[in-house]
Amino acid sequence: MRLPHCICAVLLVLAAPIQGWQAPPQQGATSGASGYTVFLRGTPLGREDISIVSDATGITVSSRSRLGLPLNVTLRRVEIKYTADWSPASFSSEGTLNDADLKVRTSFEGGTAVTDGALGKRPIAASHPIPPRSIVLPNPLYGSFAGYAALSRRLVGVDAGTEIPAYILPLGPIVVRVAAARAEKMQVGTSVFGVRRYELVFIQAGGKQVVNLTTTEDGTLVRLNDPVSALDIVREDVAASTSRTEVFANPGEESVTIPVSGFNLAATVTRPKTAPPAVPAVVLVSSSASGDRDGFGFGVPFFGQLAGALADAGFLVVRFDRRGFGQSGGRSESATLSDYAEDIRAIVRWLGERKDVDRNRIALVGHGDGGWVSLLAATRERRRIAAVATLATPGSRGGEVLLEQQQEALDRLNLPPAEREQRIALQQQIHAAVATGKGWENVPKTMRTEADTAWLQSLLAFDPAKVVSEVRQPLLIVHGEVDRHVPVGHADRLATLARGKNGPPAVDVVIVRGVDHLLLPGGDGDPTPLRERTVSADVTMAVSGWLTRSMKGAR
Repeated sequence: MRLPHCICAVLLVLAAPIQGWQAPPQQGATSGASGYTVFLRGTPLGREDISIVSDATGITVSSRSRLGLPLNVTLRRVEIKYTADWSPASFSSEGTLNDADLKVRTSFEGGTAVTDGALGKRPIAASHPIPPRSIVLPNPLYGSFAGYAALSRRLVGVDAGTEIPAYILPLGPIVVRVAAARAEKMQVGTSVFGVRRYELVFIQAGGKQVVNLTTTEDGTLVRLNDPVSALDIVREDVAASTSRTEVFANPGEESVTIPVSGFNLAATVTRPKTAPPAVPAVVLVSSSASGDRDGFGFGVPFFGQLAGALADAGFLVVRFDRRGFGQSGGRSESATLSDYAEDIRAIVRWLGERKDVDRNRIALVGHGDGGWVSLLAATRERRRIAAVATLATPGSRGGEVLLEQQQEALDRLNLPPAEREQRIALQQQIHAAVATGKGWENVPKTMRTEADTAWLQSLLAFDPAKVVSEVRQPLLIVHGEVDRHVPVGHADRLATLARGKNGPPAVDVVIVRGVDHLLLPGGDGDPTPLRERTVSADVTMAVSGWLTRSMKGAR
């Protein structure tokens, strides 16, 4: 499954919730209904209500949804029926897509899925042979995310290595392989309950894709996360700001709230096992791609692991949910890089008031564009911040980085040259319109809605050359040799900028062989499948050793 990627980084679209709908339970049946909020890069697109009814004759999954741009889908009724042994029986969907009427129906007989319907005046027709007991996963544009509620039920009791046949309707059959399955805890308010997290690999003709699925112990869908498209479907109670998935926990950690301007940031403090009364401290700053404090990506909580390693080296470490994510307040869609830098300043001041922290030895470690935020904060808190380390941080202007990443994605899609150039030209046009406020007339309205935001303006305009020249603290630049998302050449660019006139008093660069964008070793930069699940010891030793040396004489 792959959703259409939005051409820009962040959306600001709020869809109205659907109230009061629930599929009626059948006679003698067991049923369950839940509401889900759909997010794209942390921005809510809308809501879906999903109900599952099961009895002796089979299982029926029903849903209703309304999703804003860029999907722009309203589904009045979706229904997927299975026999008692989980063989698909029928599928139907009715609603609108981009204001055009949508009606799709699929029958499953004799090992063949036959789909017919229409989107406006355009017919929809498909026919595919499918394996027995295939789970139906409709393309979200045609049939919501309800199929994942059924997949969640099928996963109960399965172990890593299990393969489940599935059908992406109306595109064709795939195989869902369970790469990992593990028990975890989730917190909603003060209540903690057990969940199961599954890392699933979708195997299809075009390649592989990792999807993360979290369920209750009885198989109720809690969260679906697609890291590639930055899409999340989260059960309403878990989507609330009082909830948090406990992806990773080091021994003896403390959950805290840190006041900033108008709201609180939720954070975790990791302390050294043995330490003097006041120790040096480190603030971990995540990238915009992962607002969660643990830096959870592709099944690995690499920020949580990094916090543990730095605490073992003698540092008190703070990691936090970005504003608008997890348990933190505030709004993510309207925040700029400058706003995030102000949040870091608030955390540093909060640390300086703790008796167990040496206020003269507080450092920042930022990942991806979190490194940019760290550099910004360091220019504004020269006395309180003693050192800065960046991990996999770009060394080019924001607009150039987004174009570079788009080109890399287009390379993987293997598009015809003409279509590739057309997409790049449109991206460049949008960037220019965001920067100048002019030239929107030839940009589709939906794309303007996605792009014309304060957040994207700040990202496109960010110039590391201007910021790093104002940094007066020692700087460490760490980069993985096989980073595909931010290629290793960015480390050299950032170092060249930092070593120019003025700038940091000392600049060190560490290129870690065989390490990717998530600081994981043993692969070629491709996160699917992951070969290692622990942050590289070469990375943690480089960072902790440099911090110890750089802040040794700070007073």
